Amino acid sequence: MASTELTTPPVVGVTWSAQEIAELDELKRINASLPEDSPRALLSVRLSILTDDTTSPIRQELDLWRQANNDRARVVGVARDLNVSATKVPPWKRKDLGDWLNNRAPEFDVLYFWKLDRFVRRILDLQVVIEWCQKLQKNLKSLNDPIDLSSQIGKTIVSLIAGMAEVEAANTGVRVASLWQYAKTQDKWLVGAPVYGYMTERGPDGKSTLVFHPERYRVLRWAISALLRLKPPTVNHLCMILNRAGVPGPNGGLWHGTSMRIILRNPALMGVRTEMVKNAVKNKRSQVVLGTDGKPIRVGPAISPAEEWDQLQKVLDRMSLRNKNTTPWTAGATQFLGVIVCHKCGGNYTKRTNQNKGKKYFYLRCRVCKSAGENPEMIYGALVENVLEELGDHPVEYREYARGEEVRKRLREVEAGIEHYMKELAPGGKFAVGGFVQETAQKTFDSLVKEMAEIDPESTKDRWVLTHGGKTFRQQWETGGVEEMTKDLLRAEIKFAIRRTEEGETVGELLIPEDVKERLAIREDQFAQHSF
Repeated sequence: MASTELTTPPVVGVTWSAQEIAELDELKRINASLPEDSPRALLSVRLSILTDDTTSPIRQELDLWRQANNDRARVVGVARDLNVSATKVPPWKRKDLGDWLNNRAPEFDVLYFWKLDRFVRRILDLQVVIEWCQKLQKNLKSLNDPIDLSSQIGKTIVSLIAGMAEVEAANTGVRVASLWQYAKTQDKWLVGAPVYGYMTERGPDGKSTLVFHPERYRVLRWAISALLRLKPPTVNHLCMILNRAGVPGPNGGLWHGTSMRIILRNPALMGVRTEMVKNAVKNKRSQVVLGTDGKPIRVGPAISPAEEWDQLQKVLDRMSLRNKNTTPWTAGATQFLGVIVCHKCGGNYTKRTNQNKGKKYFYLRCRVCKSAGENPEMIYGALVENVLEELGDHPVEYREYARGEEVRKRLREVEAGIEHYMKELAPGGKFAVGGFVQETAQKTFDSLVKEMAEIDPESTKDRWVLTHGGKTFRQQWETGGVEEMTKDLLRAEIKFAIRRTEEGETVGELLIPEDVKERLAIREDQFAQHSF
């Protein structure tokens, strides 16, 4: 059982002390000694904001292990979702917990969480999880709230507490929004992360103000000076130099042209307060915030003074016009997008247009490397032919949740019956009298033994089963066309890799995962209707 191995690492991104790790290992050792038929527990750990001094995830996980041991429940997994807001992201959409709820439900019987506000903040989300638990016969249990779905009063308390949690989440949202509105009018830095190039520093009055970040300030001044030369280098060239020099990007990784342009386009470099707004084409842009006097609110020294910043924007505008693609990618025109890929780099092939002597030409080409253009219809035709040959006669199957409780119940009855007849058919038993009574008892015993042998052990487990939908994929694609085939191929992660041979011949290879049967199965999204 992988989840109870003593070497399993604790929460990633959180510093555990040696004492805490030792305690966790001891809890796992105790848990691993529980009987195999114990209830199976999934532990859910969540935190909205992860900082260097965070202890909450550690406390949550240790407490959950202790409770599972007290309940004599075998821990089969820990769903850790850190830096995740319970208000914005419901349980079934979180990276770890969502995978368990959507794909690994047969593996656990009870879901433990530390406290209601660590699990959900919206009553509608809680109601959805409760309905899901009732449908799949799972229990939901909180360590610090009287929540237990095995009792009716527990369900009632759940709804009441969830209502209070939702009100608290709404109040928090109002307070945060109010703080942001207030902060925008101040010349001090009250909330939020400053733009690249700045850092916060507490003044004599105890309030934070913006000052230059020593290293990042030098990076920006170097980049701005280079771009204001008579013959400036490209932004991408500047990024290449920074990457070769080992200068970390804004997020600690590599520099990219897009991230550099976003920083250089931000008027916050003039030392003024800005806010994010959406323009007509739904792109987010930073905009200067004006004070009551109609002037920009200054919050720090300028990395790039106003006159220089305006000049920089003109340079970036000219570069943008010069680099505009005269043969743009044809938006929305590529068939099998995400399926047709480059054999060399794995990049998507996309339909592109070109114009020569007033006539338009269409071709497919890898968007990443300098591959030669390919005839779209030829590639599409080869893909469809290969897919139909390999998968056309494969039945369309649906994944359904099957419970093993009824079979387990019958197996217990059969085992009890066998034990009873073995005892009574033995010498001295009430059926060991010969004649019709013994013969009838023997036949019943043989029948029970045969029935037990015919019971598939897998059928006693909660599991996913595949049921035939009554048609093949060829039939489904004949009706649904390219869109339906593309959707199925993407779900199964099937690729059609294109390459050129040394002789210049175009070759397409269909790459099919070994578990394609399970991948192709159509999975009902049990949370699809809950978009709130």
